[in-house]
Amino acid sequence: MVKRTLHFSNPAHLSFQNAQLLIELKDELRTCKTIPIEDIGVVILEHPQITLSMKVLDALIKANVAIVSCDDHYMPSGIFLPLEGHHTQTERIRNQLNASEPLKKQLWQQTIKIKIANQAKVLDKIGLNGARLMEHSQKVKSGDSGNLEAQAAAFYWNQLYGSDFFRSRNRSSPNAQLNYGYSILRSLVARALSASGMYPSVGIHHRNKYNAFCLADDMMEPYRPFVDWMVLNLNYPEEEAGLTKDQKMELLTIPQMDVQITDLKRPLFHAVSLTTASLYKCFAGEIRKVSFPNFE
Repeated sequence: MVKRTLHFSNPAHLSFQNAQLLIELKDELRTCKTIPIEDIGVVILEHPQITLSMKVLDALIKANVAIVSCDDHYMPSGIFLPLEGHHTQTERIRNQLNASEPLKKQLWQQTIKIKIANQAKVLDKIGLNGARLMEHSQKVKSGDSGNLEAQAAAFYWNQLYGSDFFRSRNRSSPNAQLNYGYSILRSLVARALSASGMYPSVGIHHRNKYNAFCLADDMMEPYRPFVDWMVLNLNYPEEEAGLTKDQKMELLTIPQMDVQITDLKRPLFHAVSLTTASLYKCFAGEIRKVSFPNFE
């Protein structure tokens, strides 16, 4: 079963009762709804007048729900994850921390190869020529020492949005839509890493000391083209310059997107868990290749 993504954009109070999330809307009717905690994967808290009890926060954390808070501009700004996501977490984190540099470079090579290949397939799917990126993907060396990821990105964004476009954190289209979609994706990956018993802060490539989700940023790279594809297919009202409510609702379906992984089509929510589980097996020396999705 695909876990549900709950998005709260209106005043509400969240509490816990009989293994259910009790939602009390702060409207005139004081509308109440209940949802089984076990059905929830991600909760996005957007409105400043949302309150919740410590009991429900504890219940969500124990169920390994990723809780995402938003800032004054309604963009995701924080993620809450459990400290104990797996029953053998200490052993798993130890294996993660003891991973050798050659292993991490090989894992990063795999990650970038599939990311660039997926970008190439996005271009092909919209009628552009992805052959150049596919060639790049075959030339990625250990640790991406040739920085082909950056070269591919420059070509990719140029093809998608023109030579004047550059990726940034600004709130104009399509950056606003991309940033929102990537934030959802990041929370899904961070949740899966925690469930797999790994520490999201310690990456195989990303090492920014101010970034608490370096490993999540590493592992989400091959999934980014799926978000790019969804953003390309959003409806853009001419009078709107930034992210609209309808676009948010569409982007919240990212966990339900079908992706091809391990020769099967699975919802992205489940595919991410397969990726993180295989990553740990690489850290443990059980296998040598991470399971990543292929854009089709």
